[in-house]
Amino acid sequence: MIVLEVSNIRKNFENTEVLKDISFELAQGEALSIIGSSGSGKTTLLRCLNFLEKPDGGKIKVNGKLLYDGDDHTRFSEEEIRERRLNFGLVFQSFNLFPQYTALENVTMAPLLAAKEGKKGERDSAIIENGKALLDKMGLSDRMDNYPHQLSGGQQQRVAIARALALNPNILCFDEPTSALDPELTGEVLKVIKELSIEKTTMIIVTHEMAFARDVADKVIFMDEGVIVEQGDAREVIENPKEERTRQFLSRYSEG
Repeated sequence: MIVLEVSNIRKNFENTEVLKDISFELAQGEALSIIGSSGSGKTTLLRCLNFLEKPDGGKIKVNGKLLYDGDDHTRFSEEEIRERRLNFGLVFQSFNLFPQYTALENVTMAPLLAAKEGKKGERDSAIIENGKALLDKMGLSDRMDNYPHQLSGGQQQRVAIARALALNPNILCFDEPTSALDPELTGEVLKVIKELSIEKTTMIIVTHEMAFARDVADKVIFMDEGVIVEQGDAREVIENPKEERTRQFLSRYSEG
């Protein structure tokens, strides 16, 4: 079953074309890694999918429902944008946790607000229990009452992953989830994402970890200068790229 259909997405910043006719599909339970140099448009693509940026053209469908149509110039209300964002969970590079709230409060804040606004029919007690279960799944059952400054970078990122999962999104998105971490903390976050992949969580992962993308993702997209240069089976693209530009990019990475 196709969960996400992206067709001819375009995005300009003033006179700079950042995304040029980006098209791909993502099936239920698939993990897609997006690789490419800084400035290739990877993060902008994630921001467009999450309605943090408005594309200048193209279409976005989730589970067959049209969320964005570049030919329809109707302006979305803030409420409509929030509803569309509920399809996606986004884990940022720099955690973006609220420093004044505990780990559990960070995870449960959005679901509690959604329930209060009538967008979700859950009871508060069920939301709190789900938040505790998600933190336990992240290996943080003993850190639920800790504030972000009392957590390591890896622990903060795992709280951020639990927070993204708390609204039960159709697609979980990661924007360079280990880029702000010390190398020794990177492994614990990648381990969590790998476990989510094994559980067939539908994911899009922007990453510079080539071995991780090869071993965990089902598919890989290589972007360069706002276009998709190559896409296909993760292992095939990374180990046997067809395009010269992909080969040039991957040659900079060694297995280490």
